[in-house]
Amino acid sequence: MPPSSSINQIPQQLLQAVGGVDEVGRGPLAGPVVAAVVVLAPGQTIQGVKDSKQLTPRRREQLSLQIRAQALDWSLGRCSCAEIDELNILNASLLAMRRAIEALRQVPGRLRIDGNRAPELGQYAGAVETLVGGDRLCIAIGAASILAKVARDAEMCALHERYPGYGFARHKGYPTAAHREALAQLGPCDEHRRSFRPVRLAMASLQERQGG
Repeated sequence: MPPSSSINQIPQQLLQAVGGVDEVGRGPLAGPVVAAVVVLAPGQTIQGVKDSKQLTPRRREQLSLQIRAQALDWSLGRCSCAEIDELNILNASLLAMRRAIEALRQVPGRLRIDGNRAPELGQYAGAVETLVGGDRLCIAIGAASILAKVARDAEMCALHERYPGYGFARHKGYPTAAHREALAQLGPCDEHRRSFRPVRLAMASLQERQGG
């Protein structure tokens, strides 16, 4: 990841650049939420980039390398499972976005953020625009969604090695039937979000069975 830098001064050559910001991981029952920002020059395109959910894992991996090579700049930010439980998922998602933006080396004159909420950016001097469905409408946001998805999927595959009983490598923490069944049988691991209702219910059910 590029090193951190101050975001309160924007070089002249970057005033027209666009930074697309997106996050991945609001819906899962386990694991972090990961955000990415990708800075592109005005009119710059990266062939094949679109909403990460419309791409195969293999194609996302290929495009992730392409984006990192061709973008003016890019960075990642994350919030852990513990932070999600402390802050709630919305605030954790916004914080992950802020961390990604603050990690940029080259700050653009405009930020376009997927969704209808923007993080608090302090002294950032550029324009900030929220864009519902932005991963389909803005190539920089689409590129950010790919980087975030690839990064988070890699984290979930690593968690699968630590907690193999839950199937994290397959469902990436999302509430699939198989994940819910494993959660009911095993109870939550350290990476499950205890602020999420299905996890709380699984905890209560397991405690009741053990107590009986």
